Amino acid sequence: MRRLDEAGERTALALAQRHGLPEILARVLAGRGVTLDNAGRELAPTIRDLMPDPSSLTDCDTLVGRLADAVDRNERIVIFADYDVDGATSAAVVSRTLSHLGATAKIVIPDRLTDGYGPSVPAMEQLADDGCEVLLCLDCGAGAIVPIEAAKRRGLTVLVIDHHPVNELAPADAVVNPNRGDDLSGLSECAAVGVSFMVMVALMREMRQRGRFAGKAEPSLMPLLDCVALGTVADVVPLSPLNRAFVTRGLVALRRRDNMGLAALTTVARLGGPVDAGHLGYVLGPRINAGGRIGQSGLGARLLTSDDPAETEAIAAELDRLNQERRALETTALAEATALVDESAPVLVVAGPWHPGVVGLVAARLKERFRRPAVAIGLTGEAGTGSGRSIPGVDLGAAIREAAADGLLIKGGGHAMAAGLTVAPERVATLTAWLEDRLGSVVREAMATDTLKIDAIAAPGAIDEPLARLLTDHGPWGAGRPKPVIALDAAHVEHVMPVGSGECLKLRLAGRAGPGIDAMLFRSAGPVGERLRAARGSSVNVAVEVTHGAFRGVPRAEISIVDVAEVRAAVRHAA
Repeated sequence: MRRLDEAGERTALALAQRHGLPEILARVLAGRGVTLDNAGRELAPTIRDLMPDPSSLTDCDTLVGRLADAVDRNERIVIFADYDVDGATSAAVVSRTLSHLGATAKIVIPDRLTDGYGPSVPAMEQLADDGCEVLLCLDCGAGAIVPIEAAKRRGLTVLVIDHHPVNELAPADAVVNPNRGDDLSGLSECAAVGVSFMVMVALMREMRQRGRFAGKAEPSLMPLLDCVALGTVADVVPLSPLNRAFVTRGLVALRRRDNMGLAALTTVARLGGPVDAGHLGYVLGPRINAGGRIGQSGLGARLLTSDDPAETEAIAAELDRLNQERRALETTALAEATALVDESAPVLVVAGPWHPGVVGLVAARLKERFRRPAVAIGLTGEAGTGSGRSIPGVDLGAAIREAAADGLLIKGGGHAMAAGLTVAPERVATLTAWLEDRLGSVVREAMATDTLKIDAIAAPGAIDEPLARLLTDHGPWGAGRPKPVIALDAAHVEHVMPVGSGECLKLRLAGRAGPGIDAMLFRSAGPVGERLRAARGSSVNVAVEVTHGAFRGVPRAEISIVDVAEVRAAVRHAA
């Protein structure tokens, strides 16, 4: 555990004094890079202040001009989007914007199992046969060189809005991607849905300049921010000030139930209180994803673009059912994958007969449990479909792209923290050795510095509803802006009780004085769960995350355990 350095301590004190913040919140913010100079935008980020001119995105004006022409000429537009939450929300933002302009765009989402990720030559040929004139790829396509060449040969105009790093750009008519090498917008941390929203802002400006709104009210895009918030959180992009503004403003729209599909999904998910960022990532996002993982890939986009109450209710119920099925598949696959793990390996690579729709979730759970990069590969056909998750300091996406360039993979790509791949089953062992050689030293260095950072120390009784509300109000927390962690010093474990199927533990923790509290340990398989089961009747130091929630309409603090240590271990303030 590392404490704030001297400069950080001064910053925390100054933030507390100048902005009237409680000490614990000031320490949390100082530990996440907030200073007196940037405190204004960090404490109250707004889209108006933080979103740059969309024209700063390379190719944005070119794409917008051509798309505006397509709207004016009533050309046949097809939206081709990825099957995950970022793709579905991007499709919804663009489709609804075009609808405001009187244009109709068909949405096509590839099937994860039969089509794979992104554009393919057969898909491009089919779109051309169906009469597509303008193809708009969302959250995919930036590196799809061969498929887009095929589309161009058939006479399609191809426009791309993406955010994935690629080694070589596809020959589309316009590629808007803040992660392309010649883009200077500074928006590389945005999800595809955030980029799509900014491009749609530019499209509305272009149509305004063309006189489309003369004599009538211009449609507002602000209600679409609920989809932007959902895609941003679900894609686990860093919560930069602009992304935080997207999420904060989007939660307002979501709580107003502007989007009928999202309103139906919150109902079927039984969310009783106000929706927060945690619900986006852990409740709504997984249900949208369930269609693309194990059901019909287009269900999420259909839900988000429908204004039919009966249709949205039916789709939401189906997504909820598919999510339950996905959880069962994940549980089985995770148990089998855990048994295959070589705990001495710097990169965990496991393969088995698992549904390709859950391998990313399995990789994420392995990464969380063993705290090192993990790749899970589903061997269900002639080729293995794999997904990987990484730890801070290890760029797994770059390694996977390099492996693909070296011929080890059929295809592969991704971000620093997440990657996808397709590999021949007989090459899995070779890939494993290659990743260990390529990333071994980097992983060991990252693991050596992988220390839990504690923001403050408190007695169990001090973790109450007002503190939870304070921390939640200054979120959202997530990628690049981790949740605050508080150490409960010498907490006495009075009760430990399995909950549900036994995957979770509910604990009663008491301090030396004052009231005790209830806390939860989710996914209790592993060393933390083992230590807490053995600690009943004794005292331990417990690190917890605190969120604000409600039970039967009554506000309360919800406390999640993230780590445990013996009492004799020193617990100090950290950042």
